Amino acid sequence: MINFQNVSKFYGDDSTALEEINFKVDSGEFVCLVGKSGAGKSTMIKLLVGEEKPSKGRVFFGQYEVNKLGSKELPPFRRHVGVVFQDFKLLPMKNTYENVAFALEVAGRPQAEIKELVPQVLDMVGLGDKLANFPHELSGGEKQRVAIARSMVHRPEVIIADEPTGNLDPFNTWEIISLLQKINQLGTTLILATHDKEIVNNLDKRVVTLDRGRIIRDEERGKYILI
Repeated sequence: MINFQNVSKFYGDDSTALEEINFKVDSGEFVCLVGKSGAGKSTMIKLLVGEEKPSKGRVFFGQYEVNKLGSKELPPFRRHVGVVFQDFKLLPMKNTYENVAFALEVAGRPQAEIKELVPQVLDMVGLGDKLANFPHELSGGEKQRVAIARSMVHRPEVIIADEPTGNLDPFNTWEIISLLQKINQLGTTLILATHDKEIVNNLDKRVVTLDRGRIIRDEERGKYILI
């Protein structure tokens, strides 16, 4: 499904973010992407969603060659990928329903479809009773659930969770990880970028370790190991 072929990314003459990355993810996998700050995790995510282009190499997502997509082709492509961020990125003046519905509205989906889909996905993440609540009325864990619901509402093939528990307490952290596991078990491919050693070691999933822009370890049932 996802294939990085000899991908490098340079910023200027003296900054290498990624170097000769070869990386594949099959449909339905759960992959943990780990590494110290600056190792290249965020750059890989930006290349995968077409936010940036590689300096060298090719990035494939299904039938798309992402690095060749133009500005008009990117919005429909990105509906195949849901992204969950550490800082939620909710719209403060919109309630829970409206935050999730907005993702469908900008894609031009009809109101009848939006009214059907949004409550369904909010029920799935356990927020069926919070449709009218605004972000300031929600806990950190609830805000992240809204963000996950928004990422899921297009029914993407892949969800990328970029440090999704970085701002959460331990209880809410495991609630969110359990939710991501549930989504993966329903067939969605999951890429989890995290610094959290305890999460990675307890998940017992594939672990890809980055160090200074290179993949130094790729283990089927790996652990969080940084030297």
